[in-house]
Amino acid sequence: MVHKPLTKVLIVKLSSLGDVVHAMPAVQDILQALPGVHIDWVVERGFVPLVARCAGIRRVIACEIRTWRKKPLAVTTRKQWQQFKAELQQEEYDAVIDLQGLTKSALVAWLARTQAQGVRYAMANQTDGSGYEAPTRWVADRAIVLQPHVHAVERSRIVCAQALGYTYQGAPRCGLLAGSMGQLPVASDSSLGKPCVALVHGTSRKDKEWPLEHWVELGKWLNAAGYRVALPQGSAQELAVSQAIAAQLDQAWVWPTMTLDVVTDTLAQCAGVIGVDSGLSHIAVALDVPHVQIYNFDTAWRTGPQDCLLQKSIFATPYPTLEQVWQAWLAVAPLARQH
Repeated sequence: MVHKPLTKVLIVKLSSLGDVVHAMPAVQDILQALPGVHIDWVVERGFVPLVARCAGIRRVIACEIRTWRKKPLAVTTRKQWQQFKAELQQEEYDAVIDLQGLTKSALVAWLARTQAQGVRYAMANQTDGSGYEAPTRWVADRAIVLQPHVHAVERSRIVCAQALGYTYQGAPRCGLLAGSMGQLPVASDSSLGKPCVALVHGTSRKDKEWPLEHWVELGKWLNAAGYRVALPQGSAQELAVSQAIAAQLDQAWVWPTMTLDVVTDTLAQCAGVIGVDSGLSHIAVALDVPHVQIYNFDTAWRTGPQDCLLQKSIFATPYPTLEQVWQAWLAVAPLARQH
């Protein structure tokens, strides 16, 4: 339990994109339970634009551990590491909460400065499907025991609530704020007024992909239903897939290369999103955009949308059928029209 009013809390959640999004509802819980508290967050530099848009975050501290550990003895690494430590240690915190549970996050939590009675919190054990390494317990002043079968969002909410001594209620709210940097194209006469649905086909794991022919057919059905298809891409391979899909659709829009904050704003302007289990799909959930999330594995219980009429997850092996995905889309499509 916390024995004095909290003023400063540090969240340590470094990566990856989806995991960072899943930690955002815990921030909103803290703000609701402890009005006036200052919350800082340490995250990999690539995700800073996203965390900076999380309501209630006062300061985002960027690290580059993924890069630094590749060349630990390089002069540039040593210089950047010292700069990172200096920024991290500018403040003394009442609570440092490691929501990652890995050696790298334990190191950051250990380096952070605490008030005289400040406490470092972490998870005491692994949960199903998550990574976990023992140093997170060694660094923690208090390790919080978790049930192994828990949604990624709930895991962070539970840890923060038990650490800071409050009870959270209600559906999770990410507090991800969209800005005005989106890049929806100027519509041509024939597509004027058509809402855009983004098809998020890209994923870092091949076994999470959905068949190309299904994306093409889904795009055709969306065209027939009055939607224009948008196709995000973030690599040469994803660009090639987006172009292959677009070539068979009516005025499909292949996104140019965008920064993460512009991608976020552009997704927020879409009428809906249909995508595989990926970081962009989780951003769509955080933005409360009508969304269907496609799972080839029975892991939607752990990372998918939670009890939301606006968003659905669909799971089947070896992958969901086109009809299954379409029926899930039809369930949220009326809300997409209103979005």
